[in-house]
Amino acid sequence: MSNDGEGLARFSINQMTVKQLPLPELAAACTDLGVPGVGLWREPVQAYGLEATAKLMRDAGLTVTTLCRGGFLTAIDPHARVRAIDDNKAAIDEAATLGTDTLVLVSGGLPEGSKDLHGARSRIAEALSELGPYAESRGIRLAIEPLHPMFASDRCVVSTLAQALDLAEQFPASQVGVCVDTYHVWWDDRAPAQIDRAGRGGRLHAFQLADWVTPLPEGVLNGRGQLGEGSVDLRTWRALVERAGYGGPIEVELFNEALWSQPGAKLLTQTTHSYLQHAC
Repeated sequence: MSNDGEGLARFSINQMTVKQLPLPELAAACTDLGVPGVGLWREPVQAYGLEATAKLMRDAGLTVTTLCRGGFLTAIDPHARVRAIDDNKAAIDEAATLGTDTLVLVSGGLPEGSKDLHGARSRIAEALSELGPYAESRGIRLAIEPLHPMFASDRCVVSTLAQALDLAEQFPASQVGVCVDTYHVWWDDRAPAQIDRAGRGGRLHAFQLADWVTPLPEGVLNGRGQLGEGSVDLRTWRALVERAGYGGPIEVELFNEALWSQPGAKLLTQTTHSYLQHAC
């Protein structure tokens, strides 16, 4: 599939890709390059100011494609669970203020001392039963993002699209769907069928690109490769989500210390070129 004529029309830069850019500089760089969308993260938004960020995005003509992140819903302690629900409701409110319709959820890892994956996933469903209706009332969709299995213990017990959809399908698609991130699902030969399943159910709420490069760095979290530099057939994954009916933003989300050491505007330019070369 070729989308060469489309250019950057659906491209979105996730804020973490160029986290070295302060928000005003990010907005200006996007405007200069013709980047139409930005996926924001809660912490830098809170540091700059929620209302100030919303105004900055509006004034720059930028679409906020997603807000990252909600989730971390696996705690056993009742007080911790209440805090998590309250924090996710705050994230939903922030997403509404920023003008996006999608809050990405990283579900959370195993609580300390626990080895009960099934129980952890059950507690996510319990939390979504409260958060889903609240999100819908604010015009927000929750997008469960499965993370690579190497993160199952400490970050996300939802490791596959099948697991994410098993959770999401307990609720209306207007409340809960999934986020497909190539970095996390490229290895899974069942993922294409699950993308089709998500599309048929109207649950493809977000699509993110990153490449897989080895060796992974110590700590593994910040090992996402620039598009085209690794093992992922990015065009094939784009074709899969589009055949399943997805026509929304295509967000590039990279966590990489070497990339963060570069000037932010230069990295943004490089990322747009990589997107056009390898994902269009």
